[in-house]
Amino acid sequence: MEWKRSFPTKPTRFLMFSFTISTSLIILIFFFIWVLKFSPSFNQQTHFQFNDSSSIYFTNIQALTVTNISVIEAKPSILLSTQKGPEKESENNKVGAKDEITKGDILDNNFTNFTQNKNLEVNYSRKSQEFTYIGDILDNNFTQSKNLSLDGVDNSVLEANYSRKSQEITNFGKKIDAGLVNTRGSIADVHSKSSSSLSEQFKASVNVKIQKKSVKGCDFARGKWVFDESYPLYTNVSCPFIDEGFNCEANGRLDKDYMKWRWQPQDCDLPRFNPTKMLELIRGKRLVFVGDSVNRNQWESLLCLLMGAIKDPKKVYETRGRRITKGKGNYSFKFVDYKCTIEFYVTHFLVHESKGRVGKKRVQTLRIDTIDKLSSRWRGADILVFNTAHWWNHHKTQSGINYYQEKDQVIPRLDVSDAFQRALLTWASWVDKNIRSQGTQVFFRSSAPSHFSGGQWNSGGHCKESSKPLDIITNPNYPERNNIVEAIIRQMRTPVTYLNITTLSDYRIDGHPSLYGRMNGNSYSSGGQDCSHWCLPGVPDTWNLILYSHLLFKG
Repeated sequence: MEWKRSFPTKPTRFLMFSFTISTSLIILIFFFIWVLKFSPSFNQQTHFQFNDSSSIYFTNIQALTVTNISVIEAKPSILLSTQKGPEKESENNKVGAKDEITKGDILDNNFTNFTQNKNLEVNYSRKSQEFTYIGDILDNNFTQSKNLSLDGVDNSVLEANYSRKSQEITNFGKKIDAGLVNTRGSIADVHSKSSSSLSEQFKASVNVKIQKKSVKGCDFARGKWVFDESYPLYTNVSCPFIDEGFNCEANGRLDKDYMKWRWQPQDCDLPRFNPTKMLELIRGKRLVFVGDSVNRNQWESLLCLLMGAIKDPKKVYETRGRRITKGKGNYSFKFVDYKCTIEFYVTHFLVHESKGRVGKKRVQTLRIDTIDKLSSRWRGADILVFNTAHWWNHHKTQSGINYYQEKDQVIPRLDVSDAFQRALLTWASWVDKNIRSQGTQVFFRSSAPSHFSGGQWNSGGHCKESSKPLDIITNPNYPERNNIVEAIIRQMRTPVTYLNITTLSDYRIDGHPSLYGRMNGNSYSSGGQDCSHWCLPGVPDTWNLILYSHLLFKG
């Protein structure tokens, strides 16, 4: 009986236990199937939402895709396939890159739903690279278009489109930054760091590059001198027009490094001087330099630079048949094949040197209210380059005692700065009345610095120890006269381009003739030194390169 009662009990417990285990296994299997089935769609949905939320920002940059950037090119034959770098990809990769940009994953307010900071940084870094890529494409196309446009294509449309594209990128970057500002929590800290990084890369890849390649409007005064083995652009052998005062190599200067320095502006690249292009720019025109002996220094430099395009020197001649010397002041050289003339007219002050009566004496005076008597020869020029500076440092001009004259009155005493300003106003009035603003380009070159040590030009001053440019200007001195000129130019009706060469020349303490200049066959070594004028080849070549750039890019 005991065995009969216990027999049905044991099988029942065994069946219950088996049923429980089986049921649990079935439920567990179904649970795993459910997880495997729905997890991918969840991940996919999360990722898709991330892309959708940010794609709205890319609607403003579709004009900068690989296809549309080419709109800014001056000539449609330039293709991105010729570029180096990321843009040189297969067509499939280009399409994929376009789709990626179109969808976008720029960070915005919806990033509060995306909490994986590591992925955030990776995507943000990749997007920063895409901006750099876009900026490089824009810049490369613009550079090539610029180069081609030198062949006569008007640059204005190209530059306008380029400026518009740059503004589109800038506006787009601002939208990105605005989205990042609103991001919350720990992700906001990552946004802040990444936004700063993007901003720096964005400026470097677009804004700075635009300035670096745009010569028009560049501040040529800021930059540095770099040693360039391809210099000089001519020699004293190839140019017969260097007079004895500036021909330092012929006068015994042995070091040659002073010829090999090239000025590199901070915000742009100066084009290399092309003598043929320059002669084409002035074909059939008169290019006239008016000023003191330093302007003659620049005039001689330009003659030498242009000789690089002349195969037969006989086709360049002085219309009056005189050799260039310091004793004569007015010259006109004609380039026969191009029917143009390069002229120089000496005037120390731009206004008339005269004589007036003080008591019973007739004394030398400066008529600061009357333009120089040679001004009739300047009229009709197509390009005018003016200067005046060094003679305002002489004793008579500095003291101002019974020297300055207006009408018939000799002024007993007048400060040199006031006298200079009145003289420049006289010049400005003449320009406004006599120059055809539509047909003549007018330039005014700033004062070139002197580098006398141990005294002035007439009291033992020298610069003979200098053999390379200064690394830094310890006491930069921008002359007050330059400020006066700039202020007057701004008030003139006639457009005048200011050639600011003062600072860049101030580094070149090595560029003066010093002991290696001559006057009327006599060496300076027996007396004073010339630390005001410049050896040729030398610093004035850079002044002419800046002039060439303005003419090339029309102001």
